[in-house]
Amino acid sequence: MNTYPKLKKIFFVSAIVLLSLNLFSQEWHYEITCAGTGVQGTYMVEVTSYGKTVDAALAQMKKDAVHGVLFRGLTGKCTQKPLAGRAEVENEHKDFFDKFFGKSGDYAKYVVDDPNVAMVPVKIGKQYKVTKVVSVKKDMLRRDLEKAGIIKALGF
Repeated sequence: MNTYPKLKKIFFVSAIVLLSLNLFSQEWHYEITCAGTGVQGTYMVEVTSYGKTVDAALAQMKKDAVHGVLFRGLTGKCTQKPLAGRAEVENEHKDFFDKFFGKSGDYAKYVVDDPNVAMVPVKIGKQYKVTKVVSVKKDMLRRDLEKAGIIKALGF
């Protein structure tokens, strides 16, 4: 009895399952620090993100900036607690945040990326590392998430 075709089929199915799990799960790999005070209602943050191309890293950087303000908080020139209050909020509202951080998600409207701010991409193996200072509209983000019932209003 030849078990080679069975092993080949099992390997193929396993590879597809692992690949699909990897494609549909968002893994957050970034560094974020407070870069100083911005205009009223914003945080200036320095974000380091990674991508297969420079453009992919820059696109990921916007997601990472909002994610960091929401769930990690900031250290550096200023210290800020996570806007969501606690990291578990992301899992409690998984459907909302999957859509929010999706390909055409709302996260982008909360980030101001000044093209005049310098950034130097660094190639690391098969990916690029990009560090840049951007502004996150934290007051607008808080207000919209309060309206959506994701986070509680201040004072509650």
